[in-house]
Amino acid sequence: MKHAKTTSLFKVPKLTYRVWKVWQRDFDVFMKTWKVNFFPPLLEPIFFLVAMGYGLGTFVQPIQGLSYIQFIAPALISISIMYSSFFECTYGSFVRMYYQKTFDAIIATPISIEEVIAGELLWGATRSLISSIIVLAVVGAFGLISSPLFILILLVAFLGGLTFSTIAMIFTSLAPSIDFFNYPAFLFITPMFLLSGTFFPLTSLPPFMQVFAKTFLPLTHVVNLIRSLIIGNLETSLLISLAWIAAVTPVFFVLSINLMKRRLIK
Repeated sequence: MKHAKTTSLFKVPKLTYRVWKVWQRDFDVFMKTWKVNFFPPLLEPIFFLVAMGYGLGTFVQPIQGLSYIQFIAPALISISIMYSSFFECTYGSFVRMYYQKTFDAIIATPISIEEVIAGELLWGATRSLISSIIVLAVVGAFGLISSPLFILILLVAFLGGLTFSTIAMIFTSLAPSIDFFNYPAFLFITPMFLLSGTFFPLTSLPPFMQVFAKTFLPLTHVVNLIRSLIIGNLETSLLISLAWIAAVTPVFFVLSINLMKRRLIK
């Protein structure tokens, strides 16, 4: 019985075109409040680039041949990807599920539970894509893009956003209350914000922490990809980052849907 229960958590869900109906619903709600959602990802990177790039950066030696503002600019894009999708699929999804009863209303239609959650995950990835475009525009306005490969950042933003969305949805499936999200925000998001090669290179950390960051912190791989695409420095390590995201995301995608299904079916 226990083995069957474990197996069901990794059962591939049956999804149809109706997934996009859920995505469309979230998108329509977003567009009604787009001004509120637009300005935070626009202003935050400006503050960071001015304060840390130009301010603190004057005291920092070049890192890997980059000025400090050039070094942190890709990290700001990566952080926006992480924040947008993670908080959309934790606080946002929990509110729609528990307080607004949106999930119950949608499930009353021909749309299944699996499709509702898949739509939420795709919307979380889309939020990351939207945020990355805004921050990328800011970075470009500061003249910090030096390679035409930057256009591929949009693909990384969606894929990375999907990764964080699935992880966030797993936390949502386990959350007894909305206050529960303080734990992953503090114990998972904050370490990634600081220790994923964002504001200093990973080589500054002890070896065991470098291994930890590369093995367990998805932001490490997103930062690695985006920084390389912005400066046009393609290395074999990028294949490792792509492989990590490609391997982890489908597993978490299936697991998050099944965990949410188990929670919603009582």
